Amino acid sequence: MTGGDGEGLRATRRGFLTTTAGLVVAVGSGFGRSAAAGMALSGKGAPESARSNGTQIEPFWGKHQSGIVTPAQAHTYFTSFDLVATKRDQVVELFRQWTSAAARMSEGQPAAAMDADAPAPDSGDVLGLAASRLTLTYGFGAGLFVKDANDRYGLAAYRPEALVDLPKFVGDQLVETRTGGDLSIQACANDAQVAFHAVRELARLAYGVAQIRWVQAGFRADFGAKETPRNLMGFKDGTGNPSANDPKAMDQVVWVGDEGPDWMRGGSYVVARRSRIALEHWDRMKVGFQEQTFGRHKLSGAPLGKKNEFDPVDLEAADQDGNPIIPENSHVRLASAASNGGAKILRRSYSYNDGVSFTAERWPPWRQGMEYDAGLLFVCYQRDPRTGFIQIFDKMSKFDAMNQFVTNTGGGLFACPGGVAKGEFIGQRLFDSA
Repeated sequence: MTGGDGEGLRATRRGFLTTTAGLVVAVGSGFGRSAAAGMALSGKGAPESARSNGTQIEPFWGKHQSGIVTPAQAHTYFTSFDLVATKRDQVVELFRQWTSAAARMSEGQPAAAMDADAPAPDSGDVLGLAASRLTLTYGFGAGLFVKDANDRYGLAAYRPEALVDLPKFVGDQLVETRTGGDLSIQACANDAQVAFHAVRELARLAYGVAQIRWVQAGFRADFGAKETPRNLMGFKDGTGNPSANDPKAMDQVVWVGDEGPDWMRGGSYVVARRSRIALEHWDRMKVGFQEQTFGRHKLSGAPLGKKNEFDPVDLEAADQDGNPIIPENSHVRLASAASNGGAKILRRSYSYNDGVSFTAERWPPWRQGMEYDAGLLFVCYQRDPRTGFIQIFDKMSKFDAMNQFVTNTGGGLFACPGGVAKGEFIGQRLFDSA
């Protein structure tokens, strides 16, 4: 199912651009201020040939939110918001508007119908672009339920037990302005401008109700399902993921079941972590050392001692001297389900590059006065973060050899409610039950 009703809701951004071209001329001549002009701007006059290619549209409506098990797109724009509204009704109205706008934008339309006689409801910067498989995934932080010990929206009793405060892990250097938030939106698309535009329009709708706390843009190679993408360290990232095409595995690992409140059933918990990687240091390491750090061969992606990427990880394998083939402190060993009581998560991570910084420091020599502000926007979804990410990362934060190159500087944990049916709004089951 896809969002929207009627002919106008199937028009593409290209359709809007085409149909408004004549209107611009008419307005410049003193004409065009008519109902017909408004219809043109809303896309109702778009020709069939200008409508979105269905293969570029990801369904917005459904049992689960899109953007979780959806095949990962090439770009993301992850955003955290702080709520400033004083009344619960303001928050409800925001979610109504966000739902309507998200349904439209996921089909390649502006956030709202364009009207020449009203302030522009959409920036228009992606008119002419396709939907680019845009998905928008919404999450609720702890601050929606309790903020500074204040139950401002009457939701404190409905905070899920699994929505805990993330512990401070060993090595964390969290920046307050890059951490936490009351709400989250992860926009993903195959066009970076489409992803940014979507968040920009949702932030516009939130004026006076919520304001952006932090954002992080990310990218990844678009191999489709053909190949596992590589992170900035040059290793394949996500090889050990459970299959998003296996409904049984997703029920076990990702989707909240009867153990959660009604409004969270069919939803999931997302953990996002901004992990800066000291690439200027990593790039000077020998490949053999890098492989020992990861526990995989760099070129093939295979576990150490194996030939193929998807060969099973053998944690018992040892060399002729009895030393483990996969080192005790390697990333792969410490992240494996076998090392964590069977704990699993669904990774959906992206690389990021926010430029470089320069310093007068010249020692050690590999610094050379420059550091990349680049790394990994680690994103994972799970049924319960206490038995998922937290259980896995607690051990990794203490022993993972990769920690000498990686510093976590921000992020958060958010409860992503179940999907939305037509006629509903994001989180409606929460507000109806409270």
